[in-house]
Amino acid sequence: MTETRLREQICLYGRSLFERGLTPGSSGNISVRLDDGGWLVTPTNASLGFLDPARISRLDASGRLLSGDAPTKEIPLHGALYETRRSARAIVHLHCAHCVALSMLSEIDPHAALPPLTPYYVMRCGATALLPYYRPGDAAVADAIRGLAGQYSCVLLSNHGPVVAGDTLEAAVFATEELEETAKLYLMLRGTNPRTLTPEQMDDLVSMFDITMPEQSS
Repeated sequence: MTETRLREQICLYGRSLFERGLTPGSSGNISVRLDDGGWLVTPTNASLGFLDPARISRLDASGRLLSGDAPTKEIPLHGALYETRRSARAIVHLHCAHCVALSMLSEIDPHAALPPLTPYYVMRCGATALLPYYRPGDAAVADAIRGLAGQYSCVLLSNHGPVVAGDTLEAAVFATEELEETAKLYLMLRGTNPRTLTPEQMDDLVSMFDITMPEQSS
């Protein structure tokens, strides 16, 4: 896909996410990794609902700004996830309400933030890690991401929101949406002892759709 088309896709998906209330104001950011190792990334203080393709930040492989507006302050977060998940070509970070609420609950397992409630959560997300709180833009979050050793494509930042990697931008967006909907289901069902997928049903999904699950959640 051409860089021009990727810029258009970032704007298209960003507007869709914004218009559905999944990332308010100027929150959230999107990046796409290019064939030369560089990135396209949304600018700092930019609303995902009103992006200009020409102003999207273009970085080289070392993270140096080549063109466009100044990039999001969450560059360390994106960089560490690309570094540890070599298959990732796009990352979506939002401040969607149900994921943020989930990240604030004391009972959440850091290695499996959500139970396997639906097959599509397992198919799109696998499992979700929960990291401790870091100030937005704090470079220390990069080491926390590296500590996950690339096992998770979906990560929740405590009191902050989800970070989701995909092998395409579309895949990253769809997985982020599935994560948010599953967080919503969890909050709706909390305290009701819901029926989750059985180990046998999980094994069937993993085998049928070639899903790689993190070692800790197996």
